[in-house]
Amino acid sequence: MRSRFLRPALRALALLALVPAFPTLASATEAEVKIVRIWPEYREADSFTRIAEYFGGKEKSRELLVRSQPDSREGYYFLSRFETPVPRPGSIITLEYILPGEELARLQFFTVDLPAGSRAVLAGLTGTDWPKAKTEPTAWRLRLLAADGTELARQQSFLWSLPPSVAATTPDVQ
Repeated sequence: MRSRFLRPALRALALLALVPAFPTLASATEAEVKIVRIWPEYREADSFTRIAEYFGGKEKSRELLVRSQPDSREGYYFLSRFETPVPRPGSIITLEYILPGEELARLQFFTVDLPAGSRAVLAGLTGTDWPKAKTEPTAWRLRLLAADGTELARQQSFLWSLPPSVAATTPDVQ
């Protein structure tokens, strides 16, 4: 008879022992932000025109749209899908990229308010920030930062992860 009453009591004690761990498990899950995929591509200005604009409406997009130069639509865009369990107001997308023929990376910041759930963001290097339609970045890295600067997620191109060339690190021999 004692075992019938002892087992439920032991289970209750075991659950009580785990309760302090629940808040930390929940906050670890809430903190996770995931970059599902990034599609980089050049886009013409006309690709953003929707029928509503012809009738006096403003530009609309299904994606959250941010540009390095807001008055210019044409440029190189990184369509990124983020998943976050909690809203992320004031997040910062940092985009580092290297253009062909250049050795140093350029850096661009975009401020976004990410809602909870899955959200696509279209971040564009527009106007004079992108040289030509046929230009492709040599390498790139996209990072999502919290409003306080903490890195939440990152993704990069294959070439970004390569070590510097041997020629660049070899001392000059005379």
